[in-house]
Amino acid sequence: MALILHSGAGNKNANKALIAAEYNGVKVELVKDFQMGVSNKSSEFVKMNPIGKVPVLETPDGPVFESNAIARYVTRLNPECGLYGSTLLDYGQIEQWIDFSATEIDANIGNWLYPRLGFRLYLPPAEEAAISALKRALGALNTHLASNTYLVGHGVTLGDIVMTCNLAYGFKTILTKSFTSEFPHVERYIWTLINQPNFKKIWGDVKQAESVPPVASKKPIQPKETVKPKVEPKSAKKEEVKPKELDEEEEAPKPKAKNPLDLLPPSKMILDEWKRLYSNTKTNFREVAIKGFWDMYDPEGYSLWFCDYKYNDENAVSFVTLNKVSGFLQRMDLARKYAFGKMLVIGAGAPYKVKGLWLFRGTDIPQFVIDECYDMELYDWSKVDISDEAQKERVNQMIEDAEPFEGEPLLDAKCFK
Repeated sequence: MALILHSGAGNKNANKALIAAEYNGVKVELVKDFQMGVSNKSSEFVKMNPIGKVPVLETPDGPVFESNAIARYVTRLNPECGLYGSTLLDYGQIEQWIDFSATEIDANIGNWLYPRLGFRLYLPPAEEAAISALKRALGALNTHLASNTYLVGHGVTLGDIVMTCNLAYGFKTILTKSFTSEFPHVERYIWTLINQPNFKKIWGDVKQAESVPPVASKKPIQPKETVKPKVEPKSAKKEEVKPKELDEEEEAPKPKAKNPLDLLPPSKMILDEWKRLYSNTKTNFREVAIKGFWDMYDPEGYSLWFCDYKYNDENAVSFVTLNKVSGFLQRMDLARKYAFGKMLVIGAGAPYKVKGLWLFRGTDIPQFVIDECYDMELYDWSKVDISDEAQKERVNQMIEDAEPFEGEPLLDAKCFK
């Protein structure tokens, strides 16, 4: 019995398993007449995947969902095919690149693309963060590929299949030539792989996007506006129904509660002005930006905090440590209006240390941040004593990404603004 893959044709996540099947000789067939939004809502499909997402692989022994899990399953059906390398180290590094592709490449392409297509709320600061994170990931990949044809070893592995599918989707939809030209080894890699016979059989011809999709209209037409009420013959004699009566079953919208930080007395420090000064200062940073910060700083309206990650001993892998910090900053988005932060990853090797500096509106860490961002409890927090010159100098060094920092090299410095 052939394995049945429930997905529409051309789905980049389904393509991972289909390409793996081509390499290891396993028969995988796409289900016939699949309709997204219809087939995946059926009771039969929901029994295989309760949340109705595609793809799902139907096997004689039961279903498998999540695209990378499906690709792994298909690959392991023929252990001799070589898609998992030949050593335990090969296996670990292939898994490493699969995770990297999912969290650093695919996720950030989606964070850039989907808001523009109208699938998520479009926020310019969030787009800027996604593009920055994607460039960082592609830079790391480009460095690796400068001396490697494939991700692991000397032939195609499952890591290459997953990476190429994620990259191909990005190249087709939003990664224009002007964007990718900064990463020539990544370009060489994807065009080499995507034109391999087993890839091309599934993907067909892939053409790079010529432009970034425009942002979808913020005022989509509501279907209910096109529906006209039926006019009954004697309606003219009826008393006109007032709009208020039509809506009497709908509870009037309650005014949105103000954030307590918006109710604080005005501060002489305008946070956006500091963020602009930080972003626009390219030279003489200490003389311009740092001096400007202390001229603006209002200890009655804002507070400075140091944070130190509690579990630095666990930071054994550099990119995993960087992912922790990136995730923290993403979850801090709810505080963007009220905060500025610098997060430093320090050390020449494992275990890496994570330290941070945060500027918050108010004299304490906002309670809603503590309640909503679980990462807060992973750090020890201490309020900066600005009367202590040593602490002020530490603030300066963290803002300007001074290196070495406290005697150790910087692996990375991330800014929340």
